Amino acid sequence: MRPTTTAQRPRRRVLFTALLGAAIAMLLSLLALPSPALAAEDDPYRISGNVQLDGQPLEGVELVVDGPGGEQTVTTDEKGQWRVGVPERDTYTVTLDEDTLPEGIAVVDEASDTPNEKEVDVGAGGRVTVNFFIGEGERNVTGFADQLVQRVVQGLSFGLMLALAAVGLTLVYGTTGISNFAHGEMVSFGAIVALLLVGPASFALPWWLGYPLAVILSAGFGFVLDALLWRPLRRRRVGVVQLMIVSIGLSLALRYVYQFFIGGGTIQLPYASAPKFNLFGSVQMGIIDMISIGISIVVIVAFALWLTRSRLGKATRAISDNSSLAAASGIDVDHVVRVVWIVAGGLAGLAGILYAYYRPGIKWDMGAQLLLLMFAAVILGGLGTAYGALIGAIIVGLLVEVSSLWIPSDLKYASALFVLIVILLFRPQGILGRRERIG
Repeated sequence: MRPTTTAQRPRRRVLFTALLGAAIAMLLSLLALPSPALAAEDDPYRISGNVQLDGQPLEGVELVVDGPGGEQTVTTDEKGQWRVGVPERDTYTVTLDEDTLPEGIAVVDEASDTPNEKEVDVGAGGRVTVNFFIGEGERNVTGFADQLVQRVVQGLSFGLMLALAAVGLTLVYGTTGISNFAHGEMVSFGAIVALLLVGPASFALPWWLGYPLAVILSAGFGFVLDALLWRPLRRRRVGVVQLMIVSIGLSLALRYVYQFFIGGGTIQLPYASAPKFNLFGSVQMGIIDMISIGISIVVIVAFALWLTRSRLGKATRAISDNSSLAAASGIDVDHVVRVVWIVAGGLAGLAGILYAYYRPGIKWDMGAQLLLLMFAAVILGGLGTAYGALIGAIIVGLLVEVSSLWIPSDLKYASALFVLIVILLFRPQGILGRRERIG
């Protein structure tokens, strides 16, 4: 086995610190999550209701409230009552799980095609009540196979969107050795700029002009960060641990700058509430979901061709493999790194726009919500490998969505991180990473 060189040690330290940082961030995020039992008391607004049959309360009926802040599952008490706290005044979808109703009982509402699902608006009063009509009837039961196909399609859509952000993150690490914890804020930047360009209270540009311009400005944001911050630090030969700490500070600073300008609420992009339709069988998708998948595939294929066919792409791969040898071969490392930051910024901006439709909505800390999943995808696929990040992101996306068939939706992100830990125990270098000697 070959001895460890001095040039390899910083990269291994970055691997250790990246894993340690991701683990600490995951622990802090889990500790910061309010439990469902306390949510109704801590959040300023509330959605509540009763579930009864012929005046008798139904206990143990599950309802899912989806909207800003993510999905929350609540169960009726012995009085048939339920309530859940929500973080802001907005539109929420309340779905009653008919499988938890007694046998032969269903939600009855002839005026609606989906009687067990209602949309409610939390207004100025901050309180809203949702009641369902329960009676004898036939349930619209969706089979497990249909639910699985629906989740796989949604997971593929989420995974492809996540891959756009994760590829940029792993490119930066491969060429510079930086574990960029501010990459989530680069994702947020794209969505916020898109809102400023296309939103009703802004320049009100058409979407076909505003969204490409937002991606271009995101790429420029990556260039500015490199020119003003990362390049001067590289020239001073600042260590990778210090660079990682700088990225954490940059992440916090950008996050609260976003909050200062757009506030703490959730803002929707145009056409975010477009209706869904049956794609095949019982699989439902909206036109925006289909466009998101198509754009992601086209961009990923174009990026793969650029990485394998162009001179800059080959130089990027050479620097990721061995930057010292690449510099000795005549490659302008600074120029390639600058291009990598531009590409990473553009991909992150595009991912931010697509994620704003997936959530749906734009929030000041939306990038931080994706950060752990991006690191999970990068480490799962193999640090510094673009194709590994792509494979890891698709796996993470599928796990996140499919796992909600068995576990509460509040814990679906934790399932991907759990699988990441298991895989690292057996293959620490990731799926496409190279095995290296340590010590």
